[in-house]
Amino acid sequence: MTDDVALLLRRAGFGPTAAELTAARQSGYAATLDRLVAPLGPDVGASSAPLPDLGPDPHANLPNPTRAQHERADRMRKAQAEQIERWWLDRMAVADHQAGEKLVFFWHGHWATSVDKVCSAQFMLAQHRAFRAARDVVDLAHRMVEDQALIYWLDGQHNKKDAPNENLARELFELFLLGIGKYTERDVKEAGRALTGWRVILEQETPVFDRQRHDPRTKTILGVSSRFTAHSLVNLLLTHPECPRFIASRLWFRYASSTEPIPDGTRDRMVEAFPDPMLMLRALFADDAFPATANGLVKQPVEWLVGAMRQLGLRMSGLPVEVATDLLWKMRVLGQLPFAPPSVGGWPAGTAWLTSAAAQSRINLAGKLADLARPTQLTPEGLAHLLCLPGWTNRTYEVLRAVNDPRQLLILGLNSPEYLVT
Repeated sequence: MTDDVALLLRRAGFGPTAAELTAARQSGYAATLDRLVAPLGPDVGASSAPLPDLGPDPHANLPNPTRAQHERADRMRKAQAEQIERWWLDRMAVADHQAGEKLVFFWHGHWATSVDKVCSAQFMLAQHRAFRAARDVVDLAHRMVEDQALIYWLDGQHNKKDAPNENLARELFELFLLGIGKYTERDVKEAGRALTGWRVILEQETPVFDRQRHDPRTKTILGVSSRFTAHSLVNLLLTHPECPRFIASRLWFRYASSTEPIPDGTRDRMVEAFPDPMLMLRALFADDAFPATANGLVKQPVEWLVGAMRQLGLRMSGLPVEVATDLLWKMRVLGQLPFAPPSVGGWPAGTAWLTSAAAQSRINLAGKLADLARPTQLTPEGLAHLLCLPGWTNRTYEVLRAVNDPRQLLILGLNSPEYLVT
C-alpha cells in the first residue's frame, strides 16, 4: 500500500515532497485519492503564483508599423512568452491542488497549441484560462472550438465557405475527440465546412464569427445530415460512443501506461464517469489495473523538472530572470517547454525521453538545479528520502555510495532510472 500511495502521488501530480508523502502514507490510499480529486478549500500554494497581467498584444493596434516598431513588438512578444512559461512552471511547483494542475497540463498536451506559431502570449494565456475554467470535457470542447489560439494554430482563420480549410476539422476527429479510424475523409471535408466563418483578431479577446464567410448549407457528417455549425459539430462528436472511450484511453496513456493498452474493464469504468475528467481519473486511480502500471511510465521533462523543484524547495519566481531564462532554454533543448509543444500531436511519451541526447541535456539541467539547491551532507539513503524513492537498485547504489560530493550525488540521483521511470 505504501508503494501504491507513492505511485498515486507521482502520477496524479508532479511528484510529492517528502513531507507530503509521509502525510499521505499516514492517511492511506483512499483518503489521499479523495483529497487529490476533490480538494477542500482554495489552492493556497497557487495563490502565490497569480496569473500574469500581460496587457494587450504588442502587435495590436499597429496597422502599418515601421520596421523598428515591428521588431520591438516581436521582442516584447518573446519576453511575454517567456513570462508565461516561467509563471506556469512556478505555479506547477507551488500548487497544493496537484491533481488539478496536472490535469491542466494534460489538456495542454491534448489540445496542443504552440506559442511558436501563435506568437501571441495573450492568446495562449486565454486558452490556458479556458482549460482551468472548463467544467468538463463537453464544456472544454465547446470552448476550444472557438479558441483564438487553437483556431490560429490550425489555420482556422483562413477557413471560409469558398475555400474551406480542413485542419481543425481533421484534428477534432483524430486527436481531440474520436481517435484514428473513427471517421472518413468525407466527414473531414464536411466538418471543415461546418467550421467556416471564424476570424481571429488581435485587438479582441474572443474570435469573430463572420456569417458572410460561413457555409450555411446542409452537411452530412458521420451519417447525420444537418446545417452544422462549429458547436453543433462538437455536440455530434461528443455524443458519439467513441468519444468517452477515446478520452479514457488518452488519460490512461498519460497517467498509467504509454505501452500497454487500457484494459476493457478499466475503460468501461472511466467511461461511466464521462464527461467529468477528474471523476474519470478517480476511476482510473481506484482501478485494480493501476498499481500494476508501476515502473512503466517515463517522466516527461516538465514532470521531471517540476517534481525536482518541489522536492528541492526551488521555484522559478525565486530565481534571477537570467537564471530562469537559462532554465527555460535548457528545457527547450531537452524537448519540452510549456506553451510550446512541437506539433498538434503534443509531446511524445515513453522512451522518446531516454535518448543519449536527452540524457546529456538532463544532466546539464540537473547540474543547474544542484547549483541552486546547494545540497550538503547528502547520503544515498538521504537522497532517496529527498526524492521520495523507496530506495535504489544494487547497481545504482554501488554508483552512488562511491560518490562523496553532495552536488554530484544529487545530479546522479535526478538522472537515475529509479527517478526517471515511475
